[in-house]
Amino acid sequence: MNNLNQGLINADLLIKLAKRFNKRRNCLRAIIPAAGFGTRLKPHTYSLPKVLLNVGGKPMIGHIIDKIISYGINEATFVIGYLGEQIRDYVGKEYPSLDAAFVEQEELLGLAHAIKVAVPTLDDGEILIILGDTIFDVDLKSVFEKKVSSLGVKIVEDYSRFGVAVCEDDRIIKLVEKPQEPISKLALVGLYYIHNSEVLVEAINELFSKKIKTRGEYQLTDALQIMLDKGEKITTFQVDGWYDCGKPETLLATNQFLLRTNGTNRKLENVIVIDPVFIAENAVVTNSVIGPYTTISDNCEIAESIIRNSIISSGAKIEKVLLENSIIGSNAIVKSNFKKLNTGDSSEIEFN
Repeated sequence: MNNLNQGLINADLLIKLAKRFNKRRNCLRAIIPAAGFGTRLKPHTYSLPKVLLNVGGKPMIGHIIDKIISYGINEATFVIGYLGEQIRDYVGKEYPSLDAAFVEQEELLGLAHAIKVAVPTLDDGEILIILGDTIFDVDLKSVFEKKVSSLGVKIVEDYSRFGVAVCEDDRIIKLVEKPQEPISKLALVGLYYIHNSEVLVEAINELFSKKIKTRGEYQLTDALQIMLDKGEKITTFQVDGWYDCGKPETLLATNQFLLRTNGTNRKLENVIVIDPVFIAENAVVTNSVIGPYTTISDNCEIAESIIRNSIISSGAKIEKVLLENSIIGSNAIVKSNFKKLNTGDSSEIEFN
């Protein structure tokens, strides 16, 4: 090959690399920590990662991915651990066009540690950190347009359960993880927009080099405080629509919210449907009353039952049962029998 051709090939390669570099430098990447065990959602999380639990018609992480894609975010890093291959398989199957990277968090050492293991996938540009068990309803477009790091906050009464922000106007001057004193009621709700990820990475590295831990873990709140101490501007944005999926009761509450906005209008013969509900197209429901606030997932079979404010996971079979405030796992079978009674006056009957 002559020198001219070799030079053209090298030039073409450099142009391609430069385009790729510029594209990646200007790209906003989402980081979704999803390595937790989901202890508070057992027994459902014995065989399924928490973020794959169905809520409002699809796994909770699916709602998060839909949201980031709606903002034009096409690159995402998933921090996985327990049963992480199931998350990888779900994302690959349902979102093949998403440029997804997967990194494993072998030890659960805190949220800052989760971001640290994701660092090799970053490009020193903008990132959006979203906790994998959090559903949110907020317009992020205006947040991205300001090009200033900003954290989602919500006023709460039980401030001791959260990291909180102390602000002057909308600028954060101090962050405290799970304070015991009433320093602020502005809770961090699991949405973090970082304009320059390189600055955050430097802060996390300092956190680890100095072994700064709070409650035995490397907290993202502490890394963000290091950024503040070095003069980085961080603001807040209000998140009124914030829904935690970490416990059965909050999972059901989130299911209610999602069904109010994304429920189906499927009508079935010999079935009373009380909206809002989600009934999968391939679910078979007969002679039943469904709803309100009920999710019936793929391949379920429901017969002669009354179900309200519940989540029925894929492949479950329900027959002759009254369910309320319930979560039924995938492929579970729940059957009962209706009773016929003929009682005299002043009778007292109790079924166990």
